[in-house]
Amino acid sequence: MTTRKSTKPGKPQTVDLAGENVHWDFRDAMSYADYLGLKDLLACQRPLSGQHDETLFIVIHQASELWIKLCLHEITAAIRQIRQGELGPAFKMMSRVARVQMQLIQSWEVLSTMTPFDYASFRSSLGQSSGFQSFQYRMLEFRLGNKNANMVRVFDSDPAIAAQVRVALSEPSIYDESLALLSRRGIAIPDQKLRRDFSQAYVDDQTVTEAWREVYRDVKTHWDLYELAEKLVDLEYRFHLWRFSHMKTVERIIGARPGTGGTSGVNYLKKALDLTFYPELWAVRSEI
Repeated sequence: MTTRKSTKPGKPQTVDLAGENVHWDFRDAMSYADYLGLKDLLACQRPLSGQHDETLFIVIHQASELWIKLCLHEITAAIRQIRQGELGPAFKMMSRVARVQMQLIQSWEVLSTMTPFDYASFRSSLGQSSGFQSFQYRMLEFRLGNKNANMVRVFDSDPAIAAQVRVALSEPSIYDESLALLSRRGIAIPDQKLRRDFSQAYVDDQTVTEAWREVYRDVKTHWDLYELAEKLVDLEYRFHLWRFSHMKTVERIIGARPGTGGTSGVNYLKKALDLTFYPELWAVRSEI
């Protein structure tokens, strides 16, 4: 027995716009693309090699720079709030940065779909450009507390950018401001920590570990300082996850080859994994 197929037309698979007050004409109004500057933004991807995967490489790094811009915006504001003793808004900003950090970590998963052959097909187009030269990344590191004055030299060819990086280097980091807050709350912090040269790398101090132990010992009394400590640890924890993911992605794609910017590549990235932003907050965990 045979069956006949229905010749009745199916229902169109479209959204019914009846009753929707859609704005169609933007000749005299601001559109979505206008507000976001999409014409300029989407014109920034300019591959030089003609190779397919170069677009992926550019988009990943440009998107990361946008996320880092947001991190800088939030961390700079959080530092200001901590300085004013307003920890509630600072916590919201720090939590937002932690979420953005997860986006940055996830970006390496996307980039890892590129094989060594794919990268080699356009690597020469990069010249000596490298993520090492990301001024936003360096400023974020400085704002978080990982100070290294030698890193500023790579920006000397652009005085305006170098000046911005030096400001981030010389100003108190979020950890410096946190220690100053502890001091204002009556918890003993060495004077040399409060009046140090903030452009220099932070050196751990047992007295500061004792100060944080006081916070952790009486959480009920120091609840907001305790939460501040944990949010700082969360920021550093995720930063190290980002660095580790970066290192493993680079290792997967170029192995032990040097980086385009002149570093040793994976070996340099491995050295960076040993850096600690808030040493006393890690040390106190062994003593609680």
